[in-house]
Amino acid sequence: METIWLEYAWALLILIGLEGLLSADNALVLAVIARHLPEDQKKKAINYGILMAFVFRFVALFAISFIANVWQIQAIGALYLLYLGLKHVFQAKFGKNNKDIHEDDKKESAGKGFWPTVGKIALADLAFAIDSILAAVALALGLPDSPLGDFGGMDGGQFIVVVLGGIAGLILIKFAATWFVQLLEKRPALETTAYAIVAWVGVKLAVITLAHEDIGILDHDFPHSTLWTIIFYGVLVAIALIGWFAPSNKQRPKDKAS
Repeated sequence: METIWLEYAWALLILIGLEGLLSADNALVLAVIARHLPEDQKKKAINYGILMAFVFRFVALFAISFIANVWQIQAIGALYLLYLGLKHVFQAKFGKNNKDIHEDDKKESAGKGFWPTVGKIALADLAFAIDSILAAVALALGLPDSPLGDFGGMDGGQFIVVVLGGIAGLILIKFAATWFVQLLEKRPALETTAYAIVAWVGVKLAVITLAHEDIGILDHDFPHSTLWTIIFYGVLVAIALIGWFAPSNKQRPKDKAS
């Protein structure tokens, strides 16, 4: 029983870290989109953005049972997470870097009025809310069943992990996003790392989908097996370590000096 709760605690810590990086990217996008506005309107637009981020994530929590019970939605979610993560990784690796991507957002927003800017912020917040809830559900569904019974259409322990992860994301957007943005400034490779983790979480959701009783391509118990747990967390830790020690983190000061 203690092993189960350790796995739950580990998954929650990973989710909070991922939420922090995604929240930082969310905050960075809000700042870039609103950058062209006058200072008073900029602050108001960003505040609206934070409020909408709260609303969208709160609403997304009500979609948990639907995502958790319908394998077709799980499959779509897995494909979306894979697309989102790999697209960002390939852009950073072979195309535009993260700074150029955000610069494009700024150019697209320039010249637009206050409410069109708020509308674009709303769309960005909606996308981040979807990313957040899908990543949380994918992590939670791979956890073993807890003794807490069912709640919200899924295991009670898994439901708590998703809700706590969602709450953590909201708190981080409000209070800690600035710190995470500063961390990304010092270690820019972490943004790509976060999306690589999102893609790997998409793989986990795909494994859960393939093991669904209505599909049966994988054994039903495989997503909860010791082998898959070791593989998943082993690769996840490897991705995080590669991102933390990536050479681009050391090259950033030189870029600023040049």
